[in-house]
This record gives sequence, C-alpha cells and structure tokens, in this order.
Amino acid sequence: MASRRVSSMLSRSFMSSPSLFALRGKHHNMYRGVYGYSNVAAAEDTITPPVKVEHTQLLIGGKFVDAASGKAFPTLDPRTGEVIAQVAEGDVEDVNRAVSAARKAFDEGPWPRMTAYERSKILLRFADLVDKHNDEIAAIETWDNGKPFEQSSKIEVPMLARVFRYYAGWADKIHGMTVPGDGSHHVQTLHEPIGVAGQIIPWNFPLLMLSWKLGPALACGNTVVLKTAEQTPLSALLVGRLLHEAGLPEGVVNIVSGFGPTAGAAIASHMDIDKVAFTGSTDVGKIILQLASKSNLKAVTLELGGKSPFIVCEDADVDQAVELAHFALFFNQGQCCCAGSRTFVHERVYDEFVEKAKARAIKRAVGDPFKSGIEQGPQVDSEQFKKILKFIKHGVESGATLQAGGDRFGSKGYYIQPTVFSDVKDDMLIATDEIFGPVQTILKFKNLDEVIARANNSRYGLAAGVFTQNLDTANRLMRALRVGSVWINCFDVFDATIPFGGYKMSGIGREKGIYSLNNYLQVKAVVTAIKNPAWL
Repeated sequence: MASRRVSSMLSRSFMSSPSLFALRGKHHNMYRGVYGYSNVAAAEDTITPPVKVEHTQLLIGGKFVDAASGKAFPTLDPRTGEVIAQVAEGDVEDVNRAVSAARKAFDEGPWPRMTAYERSKILLRFADLVDKHNDEIAAIETWDNGKPFEQSSKIEVPMLARVFRYYAGWADKIHGMTVPGDGSHHVQTLHEPIGVAGQIIPWNFPLLMLSWKLGPALACGNTVVLKTAEQTPLSALLVGRLLHEAGLPEGVVNIVSGFGPTAGAAIASHMDIDKVAFTGSTDVGKIILQLASKSNLKAVTLELGGKSPFIVCEDADVDQAVELAHFALFFNQGQCCCAGSRTFVHERVYDEFVEKAKARAIKRAVGDPFKSGIEQGPQVDSEQFKKILKFIKHGVESGATLQAGGDRFGSKGYYIQPTVFSDVKDDMLIATDEIFGPVQTILKFKNLDEVIARANNSRYGLAAGVFTQNLDTANRLMRALRVGSVWINCFDVFDATIPFGGYKMSGIGREKGIYSLNNYLQVKAVVTAIKNPAWL
C-alpha cells in the first residue's frame, strides 16, 4: 500500500483531483497583455531552509575527504543565485582514488562475499534511515535544486526509500539456471556481479536517479563510483552518510562531486571501471559512449533526452485532458526528460483546450518552493534559465501564438512564468528540441494516422501520453508509438517495478524493475563433464 500511495502522488490520471498542490495567488496582466502575477513577492521573500549543510567533501573509501587539488566550487540557491556552500571539486585524481577504493572493496572486501540476505538487510536499514531523515533530505534537495518542498518530502524522498526496499527484495532472488546440454555434461549458468560500476546522475531528480542506479547495482553485489551533477551535489552526500550508518562496508559506494569534462570523463574512460550508467542529455550521452568504447569497452546504459508527445483524442473530456496535460509538462518546473512537451490536440476540441490550458497556466502557483501550496519553484540555474527564455523568444519569432507567460517571474532567482504556445508547427524549434522548462506547445491534428506519423517524427523516443476513452484508439496508439513508455489516461507513473528507458536517441537499456538487474550482472556458463550419468 505504501508504494501505491507514493506512486499515486507522483503520477497523474484523469481520475485524480484537479491539482497536485493547492493554488495560491491572484493574477493580472503585465507581459505584452498576455499574463502575469501580482504575487511576485512569493518569489522575492525567501524562507530560510530548515536544515544545515553538513557534508561538502567527497566520500571515498567510507570517509569524507577534501579533493586532492584542494579545490572547491559553489553550489547555488536557485531562488536567489546566492551560494549555499562550497563543495569539494573532484577531478581525475579523485576519481582514481574512488575507483581504487571501489576495486579493493569488490576484490577483497565483504560486500560481494556476504550472503545476499545480509546485503538486503543493509539496504532495508538504509531505507528505514531515509524515512527517519525524510524532511532533512527533502529540505537539502529543495534548497539545492529548487523543486517544491512538498514534492521532495511527500514524493521523491519516500520513493528513494521505496526503490531501495524493492531492490533489497531482489538481492537474494538473483540466480542462474541449470540447462540441458546435448551430451554428457552438467550445464549451469552463474549470474555474477559485473564489478565496479561508474554512475553519473543528473540535476533534475538527484535522489530518484541515485536510487535507480545504486539500488540494482548494490543488490547485485557491485561496488560503485557515483558522480553527482555539479548543480546539485548536496543530497547525495547526505544519503552517502546514511548508507554507511546502515552498515555499508567502506569503499562500496564512493561519491565524487565535480564537473562533467573532468570527473565525468574520467569515470567514462577509466580502465578499471567495468560498467557506466549515465542519465542526462543526448549530446553528453554520445560522449560517454565514445569514451567507454575507446577505453576498455565497458558496458553502458544511457537514459537521455526526450520530446514526448501527449495526444488528446477527439473523445476527450477537455477539462480532465487539460489538467493531465498541464501536469505532464509543468511538473518539476518542466525539467523532466519525459515531459509531455508536444501536446497534440484533435481539431474538434483544439480551441476549447487552448483556452483552458491558458487559464490553468495562469493559475499555476509560482514562488519560493519552501512555501506551502507552491506548485513551481525556480529553474535549477542561470544557464537553464537563459536557455528557456531563448526558446520562448524563438517561439514568438517563429510565429507561434503566445497564449500565456513568456517572461521571467519576479526580479531575482531563476523563476519563469508558466508559458503556453498555440498554433505550433512541427518544424519550429520549440516543437523539435528539448526545452526542459515550463513551456507548453500545443499542436493541432486531424486523425490518428496523421498524429502517429507526426509523433514518431522525432529523433527521440522516451515516452508518450494518450488521453482517450476509446479502448481501440488506446490499443492502436500504444503499439504504434515508438517510445519506451506509454501512459494512457495518466502520466509520470514511476513505480519501482516499472522499467524506464527510451527508443532511438533517448537512450540504451532500461532502469527500474527487474530489467535493470541485467545492467549490473554478467552471465557465466559452466560446463562439467559427467561420466556414466544416471540421466541427462
């Protein structure tokens, strides 16, 4: 039941209540006569986070240590752009130290040699500690990332614990098989841990992506070197401490904060790392794949970008479709790889949908993410903030109709007004490229053949949403759309059991569920000759 509660909070369906969080604020027009807020003070007056930053060093060999170079970099509060803390800047030498610790822990330490049941108990103890420190972890996540505290504390931290409990349950159920051979042989397969895994996580969901990678890797008996995103290093370091409090042996999980071209590249190209997993942009994913192949041809899983279609069919209840499409795009400030960022609406309901989508965006509560009822906090940093505004400008210049938003929100921090475009064409940049922000693009279609072709006409293939009451329509679309996940009358359902990954340039492999275990195992065939067998 706990998992169902968490999943239902994270996902949205047409049976859900009208909004994820309570709405706040009154509105008036201020941007080109389109839309604006009178509650700008919500973003101007910042709340002091109810937590202190305790860990800013690298975690290597079970100890928090400074970077070998002595360097540190600032991690910023996206609400203001001010420095939260100076964090150790890991580099090639620090990755080498972390890999040495992980290799020693795998080759000589107790982790892969203890019973799977003992490993599972440590993972379960860690999940209990996550529950105990829920609000502390959530506050760090919100402070460093900008997402609403209610989202961090009620959805993402509980899901962190849920994922670890799920993989704790798998630890003692991983096994090979006995298979029949053609001759007098006993044939068996062994499922062995792959060794030292390098893992590189993104800034949009630091805790969830950590759990998707660490959970299966540890359940299979591997050791790990994990690099955090430079924008959001803090929550992983706190989680690292809790892992060791739960009894994780030294060197099993090592956490390096640093930058992609240095620490990230060192992990991808390291000759003593056996496997690398990366979540991030498609462009960086290509680099990871190249570095892995040019070094020791290590195994690679990639979860990359998306430009997911959300298809509203002609039989849709428009009010319900508007709410679900709004959630599909604007959740997490629009910073979701699988966001429903191409909203295809049937021509029969298009005009009504646009008007109601505009009204819903105007009502969206934007402000300090620590305030109760806030739906949307700031974007993660100035780079992302500027990139989104550039996309918005391009949308206006390319001829799309700006229905709502279109500018920054407030005068400090990285807040952006929820933005809606209609009359969007397939070849516009806002319809082809991953914006990764609170910008909804609404496109019109006439029939299923047309929308299938247009939805699939993308280099990405991560996810899709379908809103219809017709079972035949749903069945046709779920099979025709070339994506890794299709959500029908719901969106962003991320149970620990459900695999996630993409087609085409959205990635390689799957995370979560039973499928992710294969990422961290090797299969060995063992064949033994049998003399005078009683049976074969």
